[in-house]
Amino acid sequence: MTEAEPEQDAGSYRSLWRLRSFVRPYSRQMLFMLACAALAVAASTLIPLVLEAVIDGPIRHGDRAALVPMFLAALGLGLLEAGLIVARRQVQSVAVLKIEREIRDGLYTRLQELPVEFHDRWQTGQLLSRTTTDLGTIRRFLGFGAIFFIVDGLQYIAVMALLIVTYPPLGVISVLTTLPVIFLAKRFGASYSRISRQLQDQQGDLATLTEEAATGMRVVKSFGRGPLMQERFGSSARVLRGSALDMVRLRARFWGWLTLIPNITMAAAVLVGGIAVAHGSLSVGALVAFTTLLVLVQFPIIDLGWILSMAKEAATAADRVCEIFDAPLTVRDRPGAVALPSAKGRLAFEHVGFTFPGTRAAVLRDVNLVIEPGETVAIVGLTGSGKSTLVSLTTRLYDVTAGRITLDGRDIRDLEIESLRRHVAMVFEEPVLFSMSVRENLVLGRSEACDDEIEEALEMAQAGFVRDLPWDLDTRIGEQGLSLSGGQRQRLALARAVVARPSVLVLDDPLSALDVSTEALVEESLARVLPTMTGLLVVHRPSTVALADRVALLQEGTLVAAGTHHELMNRPDYAAVLSVERDTTTTAS
Repeated sequence: MTEAEPEQDAGSYRSLWRLRSFVRPYSRQMLFMLACAALAVAASTLIPLVLEAVIDGPIRHGDRAALVPMFLAALGLGLLEAGLIVARRQVQSVAVLKIEREIRDGLYTRLQELPVEFHDRWQTGQLLSRTTTDLGTIRRFLGFGAIFFIVDGLQYIAVMALLIVTYPPLGVISVLTTLPVIFLAKRFGASYSRISRQLQDQQGDLATLTEEAATGMRVVKSFGRGPLMQERFGSSARVLRGSALDMVRLRARFWGWLTLIPNITMAAAVLVGGIAVAHGSLSVGALVAFTTLLVLVQFPIIDLGWILSMAKEAATAADRVCEIFDAPLTVRDRPGAVALPSAKGRLAFEHVGFTFPGTRAAVLRDVNLVIEPGETVAIVGLTGSGKSTLVSLTTRLYDVTAGRITLDGRDIRDLEIESLRRHVAMVFEEPVLFSMSVRENLVLGRSEACDDEIEEALEMAQAGFVRDLPWDLDTRIGEQGLSLSGGQRQRLALARAVVARPSVLVLDDPLSALDVSTEALVEESLARVLPTMTGLLVVHRPSTVALADRVALLQEGTLVAAGTHHELMNRPDYAAVLSVERDTTTTAS
């Protein structure tokens, strides 16, 4: 065992404790469940004492009349135990599901708050496994394992105390024979934590492979790489199966010892107790009660294996969930950030620099550019020059690492993020649509948009194809909009941005998937819309440059020139960029 393992183990339980804020609103229900479980165990523990009284009393003395109240007492205890179990389970089914919902809501909220940089690094499958499998594991532990860990511990102490009171020599033997359980539990816990974490991470990897195969099915089929993907999936599944079998073997060994130890204790009790009865130092009723109590204490010992397994899995799951809660909010509202009720749209880049987290090479260096309200500026440059990164900074998908960006003279980091993104809308080169209706996708950025505004945006984006869909605007377009062509997705994404009525419209080459004729129509519509707002366009097609009042040329993250298209045509580097883009466009066509 390494020194790191106990630290990880302790950290796991600290993670479970940190989730208490989600449990606190339901503390009364949890206490009620604990009380019901404890009382039910107490009722079952009293039954052997009633049995002792029956054997040493009415049965020994032949007093049949006294059997009736004894029978009613045992029946009453049995019915009480059953009723308490039913009550606990009814409360449990509601309370723990609500706790799971609260944690899931908090986790999803956190995922929404975390910056794009976080989502760039994390696999989708790992996030999915944390919001589904891991939360289910925590729920099961809170609903049963945590309660019976306490209850079984109390039952063990109470029964052992009764055993010592009933016959001290045999009680001490019973305590001594069960002490090895503590050593076994500690050793089991350290190993199980490691395997549990390994297994849950591998489940996340398998979920990632499944998600990638589902979303990339067209690529897989078009290249005929189904067998390759199947082999990757099968290899990952075999690794997961191996870890699962390691976990099963570990549990089997531990539970085998937990089953053997109580049986050894029972054998010792029968031997020593029988000798004591033969010598008259122990009554028959006391021996029966003693062995019955030992049966009762067997269950907490055997349950210990299951509860410890559940606790370790829940602790590991809590560790994984807390990794998301602990991820730093590198893009967040500053203290004192204000809302911007309205914006004219003056956008200024002042000595802007940017370096991706974890890297050393700067993507942008000392960029200075001012875009006046109603002006449209095109950003051009070779691939990798930093165009998309520059425009992504305007909506704070990332934060500048040097300099600042201002909107109407205010540093955008001093504005509430929600307020900023109401005034700055962005259309990406790779359009993202959601598995909901066309209408719901269009009003995603502005839910109060009316039908006339939607129609206007559709006309501008040349997205009249929605009228040919089975249910018009109410047609569900499927996951990621894959039921539509690339050009149709781009046009809907463009219409969505226009519906938002932003003061600043940022377009990261949203026309790349359009054919020449549709592109011309969209550009004609954009020429009418852009003068009403500030426009920032990442341009890969020379024809789109005509939409801009000015052009900014980026080279290796540095703004080397800015001016009108005609002014920059005299620069060899600008002409070279347009030539490359023209050749690329021609080849793609």
